[in-house]
Amino acid sequence: MTTVTSPLAGTAIGLAAVPDPVFSGAMVGPGTAIDPVREPSEAVAPVDGVIVSLHPHAFVVVDGNGHGVLTHLGIDTVQLNGQGFELLVNKGDTVTRGQAVVRWNPADVEAAGKSPICPIVALEASADALSELAEGEVKAGDSLFNWA
Repeated sequence: MTTVTSPLAGTAIGLAAVPDPVFSGAMVGPGTAIDPVREPSEAVAPVDGVIVSLHPHAFVVVDGNGHGVLTHLGIDTVQLNGQGFELLVNKGDTVTRGQAVVRWNPADVEAAGKSPICPIVALEASADALSELAEGEVKAGDSLFNWA
């Protein structure tokens, strides 16, 4: 069992509320989404593991169980070409839950015309593998869901 914790402070709103059909339809995998607080912050690792994919707007951490967790910072933020995002780790780094990975400002993303909503996805998981999905206000480090 892997407990996936929130990489951000905000409101857990569920994937269905994400304004992107790839995420809202759980095509990438099941999970939830965070509507982040609109202030400069650091997105932190949701599990202990290795950074296997790292972009300014998104990262994947694979834990010791082989579970890959995608944190996507905003929607269509790839179009910002990294502007407003600061990488704090490198691909291949081993990180611990709660360790800062990317510094960003959701308010700047919104000002650039993009949604700051952040999908947190269990890659290659079945929907019934997840339990105890968080709802409502969360702080970085709070439990988001359990992955069997």
